[in-house]
Amino acid sequence: MKPVTFRSIWISDTHLGLKASRTEYLHDFLKHTESDYLYLVGDIIDLWKVKRGWHWPEINNNIVRLIMEKARSGTRVVYVPGNHDEYLRDYVDFYFAGIHISQTAEHVTEDGRKLLVLHGDEFDAITMNSKWIAKLGSEAYDILIKLNHWFNWGRRKLGFGYWSLSKHLKHKVKEAVNYISNFEQAVVHAARKQGADGVICGHIHHAVIEEYDGTQYANCGDWVESCTALAEEEDGKLRLIHWLEESAEIIDKSQNHEDRNRDRRVVTAN
Repeated sequence: MKPVTFRSIWISDTHLGLKASRTEYLHDFLKHTESDYLYLVGDIIDLWKVKRGWHWPEINNNIVRLIMEKARSGTRVVYVPGNHDEYLRDYVDFYFAGIHISQTAEHVTEDGRKLLVLHGDEFDAITMNSKWIAKLGSEAYDILIKLNHWFNWGRRKLGFGYWSLSKHLKHKVKEAVNYISNFEQAVVHAARKQGADGVICGHIHHAVIEEYDGTQYANCGDWVESCTALAEEEDGKLRLIHWLEESAEIIDKSQNHEDRNRDRRVVTAN
């Protein structure tokens, strides 16, 4: 089956090395999509977990190999490190297996808009000024994910669908809502200062595309819970992909499009 094609794809916060990372879905997404540009927008490998025990199943190697294969096949792959893989910032402007490591990146869409690409942790006051609190928060998030796993196991037994406890708390707790809003505004301000028409980031695991007075803000989300990515269509427009909900529909549409094109070629040949 021919992969679904986009002009550009952005993924962030896959946290490879974390047990809760939804690697099967990530591998499935990368296997079924192709693009001219692939941006890895930070926290791809969770190096914070190294000191507490490395969780690295074979599927993680398969994901890394798949990304490297894309780079060898002509996809321009850019890795913008985040705070969980900040050690890679020591290698900014290096190329590894065809993958360009960059502090930030600039992407020009097909319709001519300039987008700033960054992870976003530099706009998080806790991450920048109190790293021990940030790591404590990361531990608390890991615990919440584990609780969420067992909670949803019970929901499945009762016939209910998946429900994110952490996402619910982020949207209901006033401080968390204010944090997200302040983060988005700070990132948009930075994009405007650099003369960009928009910004693409990760870090806060909150997938969204919004407009701030003419400046586009887009967040990739994550592959711990939401399994989301950003994609640029051939006309330059950005869209969010929720792979858990949309994968079958996206693949089916691509297959139908491929079948129609093949039928046209057969008719023309006859």
